This record gives sequence, C-alpha cells and structure tokens, in this order.
Amino acid sequence: MNLSPHAQLHGFTVEEAHDLAEIEGRAYVMRHAETGARLLYLKNDDPNKAFAIGFRTPPGDDTGVFHILEHSVLCGSDRFPVKEPFVDLLKSSMQTFLNAMTFPDKTLYPVASTNERDLLNLMDVYLDAVFHPRIFRTRAIFEQEGWHYELRSRDAAFEGDVAALDAERSELSYNGVVFNEMKGALSDPSSVLYHELQRALFPDGPYAFESGGTPRAIPALTYEQYLEEHRRHYRVDNSYTILYGNLDIDRALAFLDERYLTPVHAEQQAADARRVREGEAPAVPRALAPHAPVCSLDVVRPMDTAPENECAAAGYVVSPFSDPARILAADILLDALFGSNEAPAKRALLDAGLADEVVAYTADSLLQPFAVVELRGLKQDGAERLVGEVERVIGQLADEGIDPEVIEASLARAEFALRERNYGMPDGVVLSMMALSGWLYDDADALSYLHYEDALAHLHAGMTQGLFERLARELFVQNPHRARVHVRPEAPAESAEATELAARNARLSADERRQIVRSEAELRALQEAEDDPEARASLPRLSVADLGEAPVEPPYALDEEAPLSTLRHQASTHGIVYATRYFDAGAVAFDDLPYLSVLCRVLGKLGTAHHSAAQIDVLLQGRLGSFAVRPLCVEGEHSLDARLMVEVGASSLEPNAAWIARLTRELLSETDFSDLARIRDLLQQQKIGFEQSFAAGGHSHAMERVRAYATPGGAIADRMGNVGFYRFLTELLDRFDERGAQLSARLQDIARTVFTDAGTTLSFAGSDEAYRLFWQADPLLGGCEPAATRLAVPEPRVLREAFIVPTDVSFTALGWDRRLLGEEFQGSWPVAARALTFDYLWNEVRVKGGAYGVGLRAQRGGALSFYSYRDPNLDATLERFAGAAAWIERFSPEARDLEGLVISSTAGVDAPLKPRELVKRQALRYLTGASPARLAEVRQQMTDTTIEQVRALGATLRRAVEAQAVCTFGNRDIIEGSQASLTAIELIGEGAARS
Repeated sequence: MNLSPHAQLHGFTVEEAHDLAEIEGRAYVMRHAETGARLLYLKNDDPNKAFAIGFRTPPGDDTGVFHILEHSVLCGSDRFPVKEPFVDLLKSSMQTFLNAMTFPDKTLYPVASTNERDLLNLMDVYLDAVFHPRIFRTRAIFEQEGWHYELRSRDAAFEGDVAALDAERSELSYNGVVFNEMKGALSDPSSVLYHELQRALFPDGPYAFESGGTPRAIPALTYEQYLEEHRRHYRVDNSYTILYGNLDIDRALAFLDERYLTPVHAEQQAADARRVREGEAPAVPRALAPHAPVCSLDVVRPMDTAPENECAAAGYVVSPFSDPARILAADILLDALFGSNEAPAKRALLDAGLADEVVAYTADSLLQPFAVVELRGLKQDGAERLVGEVERVIGQLADEGIDPEVIEASLARAEFALRERNYGMPDGVVLSMMALSGWLYDDADALSYLHYEDALAHLHAGMTQGLFERLARELFVQNPHRARVHVRPEAPAESAEATELAARNARLSADERRQIVRSEAELRALQEAEDDPEARASLPRLSVADLGEAPVEPPYALDEEAPLSTLRHQASTHGIVYATRYFDAGAVAFDDLPYLSVLCRVLGKLGTAHHSAAQIDVLLQGRLGSFAVRPLCVEGEHSLDARLMVEVGASSLEPNAAWIARLTRELLSETDFSDLARIRDLLQQQKIGFEQSFAAGGHSHAMERVRAYATPGGAIADRMGNVGFYRFLTELLDRFDERGAQLSARLQDIARTVFTDAGTTLSFAGSDEAYRLFWQADPLLGGCEPAATRLAVPEPRVLREAFIVPTDVSFTALGWDRRLLGEEFQGSWPVAARALTFDYLWNEVRVKGGAYGVGLRAQRGGALSFYSYRDPNLDATLERFAGAAAWIERFSPEARDLEGLVISSTAGVDAPLKPRELVKRQALRYLTGASPARLAEVRQQMTDTTIEQVRALGATLRRAVEAQAVCTFGNRDIIEGSQASLTAIELIGEGAARS
C-alpha cells in the first residue's frame, strides 16, 4: 500500500510522511479531498490501537454547552438508537480506553483496544454519535445531561399534585449530570482560581469562559442554542481524526470515507444550503484568534469556602502554540525553579512567608500557553506580594545565573518522562492530545509536539548559552501579558442559587408548574424505559472467542544468588530500570503508624550526612526518573491478616542504575531528621493536599474510611493515609514547636528499625548490564535479624460518619469486606460489579439522581465498596445502594448481554500495562502469594460466568449492606438534611477541633 506523499487512498491524500523515532514508527498526515477532514496516522507496532476524533469548540459563554454536548452525543444516535451506547460499550467491548473530554477550545472522543475488530466497532458507534446524535429528536437528553427544573413539596409526606402547590409550599431546584459535576468541580478553590486566571489573561475571547460550564450559567442554556452549537461545530470540515498503532490502515480509511465522511459532508452541505435559502448564515465554527497582551493584577474572586482554602496565582503567557521548544523550556524552567521545596524560587517564596505551599506549572494545549505560579495556604499579604516577589526572586536568579546542575536535573527529568510516556492511559490517546496542541491551530502543524527530540537537543545546546536565564527574564520580569487572581473566602449572606430559584418559583404560573412536572415525568419515563430489542441488536458485539487466550506475561523469579531476596523481572523496559525494595515494617507499633507515614513522606526531601536537601533534590532529578517511598499494607485473598511493609521504589535510565543503589542507600540510612523547618513545610503542604482531596475526590477517602470500619488492614491504611492520619497531622502541626524534637527522634528510630536488609525483598527490572551496575554500587544496608513484631491493631468498629467539607456535592461510600462474610472470591464478581455499575447504579444514581459518577468495586483483596462521586444526593443514593442486592438477584440479561459483560470484564484483566505497572503487579502477586495457577483459575471463572452465579452474589451484597458501614464527605446542607443517622463531623478548620 502506497502511503508516500501525494498518494491517494479512499479519498485521502497523503500530505506528509515522516519517520517518528519518538514512537518508534512513522507518521502520515492526510486530508480528505472532498470534505476537508484532517487525519493523522501514527503507525507503529503497538498492539494497543487507538482512534480519536476531535472538533475545535471554543465556547462563547459560561453555559458549558460543549461539555453538555460531549455527554449528550453519547446518549444514542441514528444507527444505534439506544439510550446509553457509551455504557453498552463499557459493558461489552474489549476497550482499554473509552471516554470523551472537553478542553477549553476542543472536544475529543478517544477510544483504544487491542482487538482491531473491536476498535472498528468503537469507531462506528463514536462516529455515528458525534455526527448523528439522538439529541435532535429527544430533548430529554439535554435535560438529563445538562439541566432541568424539579419541583417538590416542602412537606416530604405530601402525595398530591405538586403542580397545584404555590411557592410557599413548594421548592424549585436544578438537576442535571453536568450541572452537578461542575458544582463539584468548582467547589475546588484551585479550579476556580485557574478559571479566573485564564479569564483575566484572555478577557475578550473564548478562553474567558469556563468550557465546562458554571452552575450559575448552565441554566441559561436553551435547548435550541445547544442544538445550534452542535450544527456549527460537529462538522466534518472541523474534524481532526487520529489513528494509532498496528492496524489495517486501508480498511480504516475505507470505512471512514464510505460510512461517514463523504455522506455526512453531503448532509451538512445540503443543510448549509437550506439555511442560506431561508436567509440564515451557514453553520460556521467559532473562530480562535490570539489575544493581545493584557496586564491585570488586581482580580479578586470571592468564594464560599473554608478560610484554609484562600489562594492566589499569577499567570504569564509563554508564547504562541507554534513554539513547542519554548513551551517545553518553560515547563523545564518551572520545574527547576519551583519543582520542589528546595528549588530556588519556591524556597525563596516559602521563606518570604507568602504561603504554606507554592506550585507552578504550564497550562498548555492552548493557542497561547501560559505559566502559573500558585500560592496555597495563603498568608497575610501573600496575594498582594506575589507578583512583586516572583519578579524580584526570578530576576535575581536570571541576573546571577541559575545553577546549571539544577537546570540539567530538570531537563533530565523531562527527558525521562517523555520517553517513559507513562501517563495512565494508552499511548495513542496521549499522542492524540499532544498532536492537537499544534494541529488544532495550524493545519501544517500536526507533528511538532510529537517531535520532542529536536526540542530537547536545542535546550541542551542552549543551557550553557543563557537560554533559561533569558527565558526566565522574558517570562516573569519583562512579560507584558500577565495577570494575578486572589480567591478570597467570603460566606455570602444567602445562596445566589437559592435566591434565584425562590424568585423563579414565585413567578411560575400554574401552566408553567404543570409543564415542569410534566417534563420531569417524561424524563423519568425515558430513563426507566427499556431499550427496544431491535435497537439494542444494532450495537456491534464481539464473542468470547474474540478474547483468545490470556496474554502471556514476561516471567519473573527469585534470583537465588543475589545478596538480597531478589525478584528478577524479564519484562521489556525500553532502556529503563525499575528497582523497588519492600521492607518489613511489622516492628512498628500501631500508635507509631502516623510517624511511619511521616517518615515516608519526608524521605528524599531532606538533607543527609553527605548532601544538603538542595543537593539531594538535584541528584534525584538528574540521576533518577523517580523516587518514591510509601507504606504498604499487604493482604491475602483469603486472610484478614495484614502485613505492613514500606515500598521504596526508584527508576532511572539504564546507565544510571548504580545511582539507584547509591542514592537509595544514602537516603534510607543517612537522612538528617533534625531540619524541623523543612519538615514543618512538608507536613503543612501535605495537610493542604488532604483538604483539597477531601473536597475534590472524597469518594476515595470515604471508601478507605469504610474499610477502616471493617478490617485491620483498613485501620492501618487509615492511620497512615486517610482521616486518621490527617487528624494526627493537624494536631502535630498545631503543637509542632513543642513536639518537633520528639518527632525527629521518632523518625530516626523508626528508620533504623525498618530499613535493614533483614526480611527485605528487592524487585528489579532492567538489562543484565544494569543489574550488574546496581549490585556493583553496593545497595546493602546491613542488619541480619528482623526486629520483633509489635504491630497490634485495635478491633475495628463501624462509626457511620459524615464529614462536612467545603463542597457543593457529596461523595458517599457503603461497603464491607467479603472475607468477614466467609466468602471466597470468584471470577463472577467482576462481572456482577460491572453489571451493577453500568446498569442499575448508572441509571439510578447517575442518570436519575444526577451524580457524576457511581459504581461498585469488588476487589480480590476482600473489599466490597459502593461509591458515588459529585453527587447531589445522600439518602436517595444510600437507598439505591441498599437495593443493589435485590436487583442483581433479579438480573435477567439476554445471553449476548451477559457475554458482553464477560468479555469486557475479562478484557479489563487482560489489558496491557506499562512496564512500571506490570513489574509492580508482579511484585505484589509474589508478596501476597497469588500464584499464576490461581490467577488463571479466576480468569477462567470469569469467562465461564453464568447468570446463576451472578445472581447468587446478591446474598453476599445483602449481608454487606446490613453491616451499615457508611461514610460520606460532603456539603453541610446535604449532610444536615439527611435522615441516614450519620454522625456529622467538621473535618476542616476551627469547627474540626470542636467535633
């Protein structure tokens, strides 16, 4: 097949063809001649193939119309007229990634799969969804995913006609998935800060608007405006398609041309002609244009949040998108200046007393990327002093010269990250987003953000020629395009939303009340209706035979000749070394677990007997790709016994394998714990991180807290990394001056106890030469006999807690542990969990209830956890959780639907992992005693799952619910209005001390 430049294939013309060493493959830029559709094919041998289609979608207001459209188009289409084809695919395909994303100026629909037939199926459903969505025939989709009114009686026992009630006796509210999602997202002060900063930098264009939508503006969006924005932007000539991996490109291009591009373009051209005949303008996408420099340094955004959440940020436009080398240089510069507490600019701002935490990053994938310097845990006058201090500190560094070792270390870390490409999603999805960083703004710029080797070479060459000093001066001192925003906590006299709704309720006529009630009833009827069997049959499906055999993992085994108990992995790591030590920490007493957690959090961030903290920072960044220490509670599939360990992991390029050994040994045996000022800074930053996480991702904390009610392992984890540790941390910081010396001694004592070679297991992946270099550098710590076990865990008990945190939504968990019920793990559990998550819970809690996320996790370790995410409800969600057992016992899917659940569940187990994750999974299997035979047995059980086995799990779920182990993190009004008999607790701020 000819793919050389100017070649034509299925209506596409190849415009460019280049070798692309960064992906070990070749890139082809194409254009569909008849329609103008753009296509990029990234060819290599990756079996995890990907497809993505994107559209340029700059917003014109804060209504979040493109975010709502992103949700809506995946709710059925002409060829696949089912309610939730997106969910059907999650339940039935072999996808390794399936999602959609709204950015400030584009919307992207990416999918990935290891099975080519499956990928074509996914492409078919996604393309029909974006070009022929059901939204034009079904208004209720807009109301479900965007917003709608709900009218309720103020008397919960009222059972009459709500439409007949007046404003005094009724209550009007908003609901909708995106509406509730953004209430949760914009409860995070950092998210509000970023949005206001972008608005301040670009006040006269699309970037002035929140592309996700703001809760105050979303209800202003009309159904007609929403449809018009789809017509204007979801056009073939406004589309960008990316294909990636080892696939049949001839087949894919033919499919795109014949099934979608040519016919859809003809439809859109005919629609444009009709509009012109009727005196309307053609449906033209909104334009993007560079914004002239502005300087806006006095933006203050009041926000109803906790005083601890006060924050500020300064933004500095870096350059146009067309200079990726400068943008990469800015990213490296920010890391060098602000990437750790020892980075020179961050250290100076902390010492100047502006805030407890300083973070900096580049906001890219925009027409004009910008740098952000953010202050969290703001101190008095910190916001007012921010810009001046940044200019003073960085100006001085630029004048005196930035330490070249610091720049070199950050450059090395950037290289490592680019080459490892471990971003938590398939490479094809990541590369699609990278390509659009240039391609969206210039049709001739599809590849510049993928060609990073040239940019790295340019930066290496410029490092000794003052490149980074010039950039620092231009960016932070001389920059005419900058802004500063201050988010100031300020409790409003009354809720603007409540006031608006009350006023609207008072103005409603009788007919309008009836229409609201009627519309909600129609929406509920749509949500509860079963899909037509013929429509469901239209969805493309695989069979269990398409799964094939389980993928063969590279082997791993103990090296009997190594000085330590060493697990050697044969995984291909592409020139990277992964070395992780697992230390037995059973000698640490339960009361000392928070100190062990502190130890893990400060290692690598303090000085040692031979190097200062700043020198350690440079060495870690320059020589290693990563270094991380974390406590680890290892539990078996059958036993509640919990083995406490400390995981110390490091990675590097293979030539630096010796540095893993040297630096790890030095940090574990020679760290100086007497630097209390640095320790206090680190712990204060940890506290801020917890507080933000409670309000932004409280479902994870709620599930972990529920686990602490049930098992020793859960209690240990909570004491070291959840609510239990946060409370310890808060008290420690409040009394730090009097407890600091004791803390230093305790950390030193625990380090000596834990970090010995006795009882340690090393996990190593890398070449034979790297293995030789590692041992040659003498990684041993000494110590022959393990210390006596002291860890005795108090008996867990159910507490049923509701933690009040600054958010407008709730995050709720209900769960128990399967092992407490005497139940064995079966391969039918993942199948049942997927059915409950993407059928019952999705429809009841997300679709009807308006929560952004919901699910059931059934882990092999034992935990059974229901959870909801960014949820406007609490009691109703708990009722749905309680009803799960009865639902699964009645579950009666068609044979093909059960087969789909089996396929998707098994494919999730078989999905390829990056080397880092694969090696870690193998090590944990070894530590927990999970034999390959047992893993194969569970997979076989999964593929053989019957409906009777799924239904039988209802009894276990019922018993789990009966344990009444519930925890929620959420909004005060939601918690205080609950009838669920939970103990309400102020977790953050002054109120926490009283609870």
